[in-house]
Amino acid sequence: MMKKQGSMMEEKYNVNRFTMAILPLEEGDSTYSKVLETDKEIIVKAKPLELIDRSCRYFGSSYEGRKAGTKEATGITHKPPIVVDPASSIYFFPTSSSSKLHCAWLSHGYVDKYDSINYYDTEVLFVNGDKTTVSVSKHSFQTQLYRTAQLRTVISSRIEEEQQKMSMMLFPKDKMPVSFLYEQLMRDLKNQH
Repeated sequence: MMKKQGSMMEEKYNVNRFTMAILPLEEGDSTYSKVLETDKEIIVKAKPLELIDRSCRYFGSSYEGRKAGTKEATGITHKPPIVVDPASSIYFFPTSSSSKLHCAWLSHGYVDKYDSINYYDTEVLFVNGDKTTVSVSKHSFQTQLYRTAQLRTVISSRIEEEQQKMSMMLFPKDKMPVSFLYEQLMRDLKNQH
């Protein structure tokens, strides 16, 4: 487990491959976000949903667009998980309705284990050994995790299907991809010398 740096305060933040969770943080009358990355914590002067929406926009969509995509792909409409960036395989799920101030967002790829502390709270263990507690029952957390896995499977299979189609166009059956690449590499090496 890496040693975490102290919490830093930032005005703006985009979800990235190292983002494990976005937790609501009450500061007086304001709600900020406590972002857990694999090696640091960051406090951002924005609500968790604002960070999610900003990050979706950074990757070419919006939170509403990603929600609509989840509905189209899986039929999930209640507390839908979203793909923030399909190219980087960044999937997040909410712990409650996204309109609730206490809603936290967790990265599907970083959840290792989880267990109930009581009926209303679940402790989450991340793959790097860090832990956090979220205000959601174990059953609801598990449902959200499974829904995100379903979304991830659908999106991944669609991406793979498109890649296979492209591969068939680039490498027809009469040309083996490996031999074709080898021949191209050898030609390039000869031309360099």
